[in-house]
Amino acid sequence: MAAEKLRGKVGAAFKMHGLLLRAEATKYLTEVLQTVNEAELEDMIENIIDAVEKQPLTCNMIERAMVEAAVLECSQSLDETMEHIFNIIGAFDIPRYVYNSERKKFLPLSMTGHSAPNLFGSARDKAELFRERYIILQQRTHRHELFTPSAIGAPAEESRSKFQLKTIETLLGNSAKVKEVIVLGMITQLKEGKFFLEDPTGVVQLDISKFHSGLYTESCFVLTEGWYEDEIFHVNAFGFPPTEPSTTTRAYYGNTNFFGGPSSTSVKSSAKLKQLEEENEDAMFVFLSDVWLDQAEVLEKLRIMFSGYSSMPPTCFFFCGNFSSAPYGKNQIQSLKGSLKALANIICEYPSIHKSSRFVFVPGSEDPGPGSVLPRPPLPENITEEFKQQVPFSVFTTNPCRVQYCTQEIIIFREDLVNKMCRNCVRFPNSNLDISNHFVKTILSQGHLTPLPLNVSPVYWAYDYTLRTYPLPDLIVFADKYDPFTVTNTDCLCINPGSFPRSGFSFKVFYPSNKTVEDSKLQDI
Repeated sequence: MAAEKLRGKVGAAFKMHGLLLRAEATKYLTEVLQTVNEAELEDMIENIIDAVEKQPLTCNMIERAMVEAAVLECSQSLDETMEHIFNIIGAFDIPRYVYNSERKKFLPLSMTGHSAPNLFGSARDKAELFRERYIILQQRTHRHELFTPSAIGAPAEESRSKFQLKTIETLLGNSAKVKEVIVLGMITQLKEGKFFLEDPTGVVQLDISKFHSGLYTESCFVLTEGWYEDEIFHVNAFGFPPTEPSTTTRAYYGNTNFFGGPSSTSVKSSAKLKQLEEENEDAMFVFLSDVWLDQAEVLEKLRIMFSGYSSMPPTCFFFCGNFSSAPYGKNQIQSLKGSLKALANIICEYPSIHKSSRFVFVPGSEDPGPGSVLPRPPLPENITEEFKQQVPFSVFTTNPCRVQYCTQEIIIFREDLVNKMCRNCVRFPNSNLDISNHFVKTILSQGHLTPLPLNVSPVYWAYDYTLRTYPLPDLIVFADKYDPFTVTNTDCLCINPGSFPRSGFSFKVFYPSNKTVEDSKLQDI
């Protein structure tokens, strides 16, 4: 491309983002991009702009030094090494992004003035926890086609089919009856037996009648449709905020790496990793939950499984807790160390698996550790160090944890969540829809793994962001004792392998190359 035309293209792209380039910066960029293939040019410019916007900008005038730093970052991200292919990301290593309503974009924590997260959160952290959940859902809902304003000159029928979100403050400010209004807010029970709707602007009492599908619990965010009269919001219909495919979210926020891992930009944009993912058809992940290592029968079934896979070892075995069937007592830690040693001995019996497969351990709520508050740290090192010496390709990680394989993003969460959600429903669904479908719809629409009151599912306030499911990943593994299921919703695959011993030794196998799930079970021999 001619230098003059390229210079104009670069300048126009930066202006679209509200940025102006100094002459030296424009000249430098033109020289750098001169050798880039035209087919890749637009993506390259977008990547550079994303890298520039990550820097702490004091004004919209971009200097040459900023552009040089952005180009260096992009060139490093393009040079994917083996470490970018497969990564286990602990909850405490996930980057935190905060939505800025004025700039309509997510900014890293360092650019927002917030302090670094602390396990002993402040009162502000608790307030921000719900405020951030609300803002994420609000900006997502505003983008949905039902809530975007009609184009000028659009047919009257189209305008009538559109909705407008109101705040609770709007209702409280009216003494007269307000008809046909839709409000996004959180369900709370401020008085026993009486439900309220809350958003950052206020609280209003609810009179509830009709529900759409889903598991509606306290602390869930809902879209409520109805009328307001005599200080009560009479609800005709309850619904969840609309979900949004990952591709749509990323179209708005570019290559920001919300997920975590070594890559400075989202792995979704890497053609090289996508190619590796498609070519490696043998890649295979095995998921098991409730791996009771103190049970001789469980160890025997694992031996049978390893024997079956020894000719074609899986990429990774994911073992979720609890790792003991009787997880209490003074001998718990010593017993678990012995159980892990027994498992290591079995793995060593199969050299192909010992050499080729990875082993990832996600703790359960009754495994040794600091209570049941989420996110939960890995099993303590004094329990796992002997196992790691025998099985070097093993990782003991947090609950929940994230897995990045090539361009795919996977969240693994060990919690008996389905029963908790059902027990805490404001009203249990009476439709014929399967509970697992209700459950998956609820979690994805909330953009959060535990949309429950904090007294039911405690969370470290400052680390609540580690439980987000926004943007939606490719796969969420709910390691729940509930019956096994496989549900796809909004291009997100959600699976539950079920409790390994309780479900007749069933487990799930995931093939990343074609995103398929296989139900597996170890039959009695």
